[in-house]
Amino acid sequence: MPYLGETISLVVALSWTATALFADEASHRLGALPLNLIRMVLSLLMLGVMLWITTGAPYPTYASGSAWFWLALSGIVGYVFGDYCLFNSYIVFGSKFGQLFMTLAPPTAGITGWLFLGEQMRWTSWLAMAVTLFGIAFSIIVRSGNTFKLKLPLKGVLYGIGAGVGQGVGLVLSKIGLDHYAASIPPDAPASVTTLMPFAGTFVRAVAGLVGFTIILALRKELGQVKAAVNDRKGMTFATLTTFFGPFIGVSLSLMAVQYTHAGIASTLMALTPVLIIAPYALIHHQRISFREVLGTSITMAGVAMFFLL
Repeated sequence: MPYLGETISLVVALSWTATALFADEASHRLGALPLNLIRMVLSLLMLGVMLWITTGAPYPTYASGSAWFWLALSGIVGYVFGDYCLFNSYIVFGSKFGQLFMTLAPPTAGITGWLFLGEQMRWTSWLAMAVTLFGIAFSIIVRSGNTFKLKLPLKGVLYGIGAGVGQGVGLVLSKIGLDHYAASIPPDAPASVTTLMPFAGTFVRAVAGLVGFTIILALRKELGQVKAAVNDRKGMTFATLTTFFGPFIGVSLSLMAVQYTHAGIASTLMALTPVLIIAPYALIHHQRISFREVLGTSITMAGVAMFFLL
């Protein structure tokens, strides 16, 4: 089938758009911390069943101690910090702007890889980052007389920045962890173990996320909120859909996409969520779509495309 990888990449972007919309609703109903804890449990159940069916064990069989360390660290940074910030940004100003800040993840991953892994950063990558940042700034900063001011609450902006940075750094830590995981797989292991390695890595990250969110809720004496959240039928429906379309379906199809097209093209198409979410978000929340928002988001996406394709 021609353009199979590109088609799958677009489906991934749609899947993550659905995830953002469902997470927006779930965050408002359940709260960011209870939702994240519930999502970690659901992720472990879904991933465990899949690993059990495909590899014969419901957990990462061959993961070494170093693999567990780096992947768990990735889970703490990406899930406990990043997703906590992301879902709180949804509460402050909704998933439309929350997803706009997630475009900070690719440049953050690039800088982190440059600093810690010695990966090359070309001048075009720095230019792409500048364009991305300009697009975000154009979307959230407005002129008032002779001054400029944020049109969004500062708290939400800080949460959004934290979400993008957490996602980007967590991605690099995941890469390090998966390299350690690959080195620990014996030559006679079933082929499915290597094929499903990213899902096993996601399992480890979810374990770390579950432990992290449980500790935070316990320290804040808010574990009772989880019980109340579980009793919220509608909220749990949104939480389940968030988990299904995000960590489960989204990750699965994103891994499949790069098998059928260039990684840069796949990554760019999968990063279209901030554009795709504008219309359904406006329809659901009965909001007008401003030209400035569309233009700012388009500039941001141009920066993301430059980062991957130039």
